[in-house]
Amino acid sequence: MSNEPNAPGTSPRTPRPGTQKSSGAVTKKGDRGAKEKTATALPPVGEEEPKNPEEYQCTGILEIDFTELCTRSGYRDFPKVVTRPRPTFVPSASMSEKPTQDDQQLSASCSLNSLESKYSFYRPTIQVELEQEDKAVKEIYIRWKVEDRILGIFSKCLPSLSQLQAINLWNVGLTDETLTTFITLLPLCSSTLRKVSLEGNPLPEQSYHKLVALESTIFHLSLRNNNIDDRGAQLLGQALSTLHSCNRTLVSLNLAFNHIGDQGAGYIADGLRLNRSLLWLSLSHNRIQDKGALKLAEVLRPFELTHTEVVERRRLLLVKGSQERLHSPSTSRHVDSKMDREKSQMVGISSVASVDKQEKMQTMKTPKGLSKKKKPGEVIKKEEKSGSGQSPTQGTPKKEDTTKFSKGKATIPEQKMSKVKGMKIGSKEKHSSLLESELVGEATEMVNPLLEPVEHHDGKVFMPGNKVLLHLNLFRNRITEVGLDGFLTAVQYQVQVSKPKASSKGPMGLLSLSLAKNCFDPQCPAYTMIQELMLPRDPVKAKLREEEATAFPT
Repeated sequence: MSNEPNAPGTSPRTPRPGTQKSSGAVTKKGDRGAKEKTATALPPVGEEEPKNPEEYQCTGILEIDFTELCTRSGYRDFPKVVTRPRPTFVPSASMSEKPTQDDQQLSASCSLNSLESKYSFYRPTIQVELEQEDKAVKEIYIRWKVEDRILGIFSKCLPSLSQLQAINLWNVGLTDETLTTFITLLPLCSSTLRKVSLEGNPLPEQSYHKLVALESTIFHLSLRNNNIDDRGAQLLGQALSTLHSCNRTLVSLNLAFNHIGDQGAGYIADGLRLNRSLLWLSLSHNRIQDKGALKLAEVLRPFELTHTEVVERRRLLLVKGSQERLHSPSTSRHVDSKMDREKSQMVGISSVASVDKQEKMQTMKTPKGLSKKKKPGEVIKKEEKSGSGQSPTQGTPKKEDTTKFSKGKATIPEQKMSKVKGMKIGSKEKHSSLLESELVGEATEMVNPLLEPVEHHDGKVFMPGNKVLLHLNLFRNRITEVGLDGFLTAVQYQVQVSKPKASSKGPMGLLSLSLAKNCFDPQCPAYTMIQELMLPRDPVKAKLREEEATAFPT
């Protein structure tokens, strides 16, 4: 009887008391049923997750949008959006006081908290700065490796930030491919985005020049510590300006802590020849020596145009002259004068036969029906009154009109409008010629720097130096007194030229020049003279001197 429970016929009935073997069979069935239930419930959710990011409508709140998009994209551990911490200054206790036991315990707990805060600080986060009024995100800081998937999420949530002004990517492991993806993201963002910082992101192909393309809307670009060498500087210099293209939006460029040498500095100087938008340039902590320094100093004073630039200038003048003749009323003078003569003969009034004597028609008494035809004669009278020896086919307005039109030329950045205006006003037409009168164009058109007034000496054409650049930083390079003399000549020229225009709003040239910590004696005469010339021009130092003078009167 003891073997009966093990018989096949009786084994299904005996498990009721809950033997281990039978319970195992039940649990297996339960597990199988649970697995079947989870298999039928979870896959649809998993299948919908990759599709949901496309359907999600961003709210404009970065913390909510980024979290939701990461969750829908399948991310389990993604960075959090936190407010950028502000540095706090705690006054230190007196060193003479001995800490008590309670103070030591408190300091131990504080050190533990500070240690935890340090670890939390280095965790991947998206730090943001918010507007004080509406708490909208105005600046983003990212300090961890960014992949293509994260950039795809950013391309969905960043365009909804209406107040975004700056994006800072520090040591995020960018590649040339991810940089291209990032550049395509920028036009999707708000029009308030003006600053981009990509520091600590060396690229093999050094394709940073794509950020300074003609269609770029970036005002401020920082490329510090990216191992940019002469090849990268060449690409950036060509992006600043070439013979046929010029960047008109970039205001400041930071190239500090790179590997730019003399050749790279020469490429940057070539880009400054025809660039009239860059106001602030930093080349500190590089490898620039005297040759590169002399190239940079040459751009700041009148420099000779190359043969290619002279040919391109003549071509631009011919094109502008033909455009002006098409739009100028002087082109229809011959047709109008012929119609005037025919109508005058019909009413019995003798007309003037020669086109050069058409101004006499202004003194003749004409019928009322011909009073509308006085306009061409008035144009001729004004032109002949403004300049002598000019061809009637040139259609050149008088100097006052030239100044007026030149004032209308404006660049894209609003803060540089006054500086570009003065660029055309400040140069006196001492060496004006027939072609120089062709500088007048449409009021909304950006004047090509090659069409600026030039000077002719010994058969050579000289352009005025770049007086739009206001700040140049060459701190900690390898410049000696040879390169220092080049900057002294440039500063002396800019000081001399800007004196008559002290009350005007035109560009005055460099206001700040940093040459400290180079390979020359700080007490050398050239450096001392540069400092004396630049001191009254630097608005910050001038203000400090005024405050010191008022605080400590002599």
